[in-house]
Amino acid sequence: MSWRASQSSDLRHPWNVSAAEARAIQQRLQRRVSRRNAPGLQRARLVAGVDVSVKHGLSRAAVVVLRLTDLEVVEVAAAETPTPFPYVPGLLSFRECPVATAAFEKLATRPDFALVDGQGIAHPRRLGLASHLGLLWDLPTIGCAKTRFIGVHDEPHAEAGCYTDLVDDGRLSGLPGELIGAVLRTRTGVKPLYISLGHRIDLPTALDLALACCAGYRLPEPTRLAHLHAGRD
Repeated sequence: MSWRASQSSDLRHPWNVSAAEARAIQQRLQRRVSRRNAPGLQRARLVAGVDVSVKHGLSRAAVVVLRLTDLEVVEVAAAETPTPFPYVPGLLSFRECPVATAAFEKLATRPDFALVDGQGIAHPRRLGLASHLGLLWDLPTIGCAKTRFIGVHDEPHAEAGCYTDLVDDGRLSGLPGELIGAVLRTRTGVKPLYISLGHRIDLPTALDLALACCAGYRLPEPTRLAHLHAGRD
C-alpha cells in the first residue's frame, strides 16, 4: 500500500514562495531536524536512492528502493511535474522536494532510510534537500552530494573508505567551527563525495551506510540508479 508524506500542519508549507519566504521556512524547519539515529536504524534492510533532474521547466524525480544486503532493486517510482521554483543557491529543496515527494508517494515499499543526491545539514541554514525531505517523510536521510556547497576540509587519502571532516567556516552561515559533514572517498583514486546527515541519523552512521551502498562506482548504488531513472535523453 502506498503511503504519504507527513501531514503535520507545522511541516506543511507552500512551495511557490519568494526567496525571502523560503529562507524563513528553512530557518523554522531546521530546528526540527534530528541528528540522532532513528530506532532500529542499525537493522535497516531497505534503502532508497533519490535524484531529481530539471529541464525545460519540467522536473523529473526517481526513487529507487534496494535491498541493503545485495543492492538488488526492489522497486522504482518516478514522477514528473512543472518546476515550481527558480534556481536559487541554497533553496534547491523548494525546486526539487515537490516532485521527489510525488515520486515517493507512488512507492508500495517503505524504505528504512534514503540516500539523497543533495546536501543535508551541510547548508547555510542547516536544511538542504536531504534534511527537508527527511522531515517531510519522517525518514532517516543522508545527503550525498557530488560537490561542496559550504565548509572547508582537507583532502582525504586516496583509498576508498577514507574521509576527512567538513567544517563550516562561517562565510555563508555565520556559524563557524561546526562539523557539518564529511568528505568521503567512495572509490580509490576518484573524486570524493560530500556526506552529511539529513534527518534522524548521526554522521558516523551516515558514513557507514553510504559506504555499505557502494558497488564499485563513485556514486552509491541507490543514487546512481536514481540518477539514471531521473535523467532524460
